[in-house]
Amino acid sequence: MAGHSKWSKVKRFKGAIDAKRGKIFSKLSKEISIAAKTGGGDPDGNPRLRSAILAARSASMPNDNVERAIRRGTGEGTEAQHFDEITYEGYAPGGVAVIVEAATDNRNRTAAEIRSIFTKNHGNLASNGSVSYMFHRKGQIVVPRSSVDEEKIFELALEGGAEELTNQEDMYLVMTAPDQLYAVAEALRKAGVTTESQKFTFIPDTTITVADESVAQQVLRLCDALEDDDDVQNVYSNLEISDETLAKLPA
Repeated sequence: MAGHSKWSKVKRFKGAIDAKRGKIFSKLSKEISIAAKTGGGDPDGNPRLRSAILAARSASMPNDNVERAIRRGTGEGTEAQHFDEITYEGYAPGGVAVIVEAATDNRNRTAAEIRSIFTKNHGNLASNGSVSYMFHRKGQIVVPRSSVDEEKIFELALEGGAEELTNQEDMYLVMTAPDQLYAVAEALRKAGVTTESQKFTFIPDTTITVADESVAQQVLRLCDALEDDDDVQNVYSNLEISDETLAKLPA
């Protein structure tokens, strides 16, 4: 988990997409539409949609936006819109592995944009399977530390079927097997635990330590550029940066 934890710190350090409300709403809207298309528009019978709506509410997304996104996914009225989910793999400077999850209504446009971003930032887009074998898929639930004490969340997570619990400053990360994400999240909520988000994520099996400041900055610039793209939903990396190097980088 070291690499994953560090990447989370890097993303907070850089500000990432969390401060860009418009980008967040766009990404959340696409996830809601895709969830509604694949599992129906009723959140009670669609765990993925329920999870997406939860994330939207945590980000203070207006209910009207949520409803429109659901209608786009289910094809109601004039709101219908089709998104394809695509995963890209590539390398950043320093040999850092990168996985990009996108949702797009135009595969050709998105492929060209992702390739251009890699090229402009000294990276290389690679073929499918060239990077993903270095990661494993997990479910991740974020719980604010202020909402529950560590002993209680550890007990509830264990009983619910979680695999791992880690502390990160102001939050707990509850990790699950992919097929247990929704079940564990529901168990926590039924126990009165406030969950900030729940999603699938890629965790690196090994990390690449980047000690050179200029290379580290190039990697972060590439990841920021990818996350800024309108079609990109998530970016994962096996980047590892020491606290000393991180502190030297411009905010």
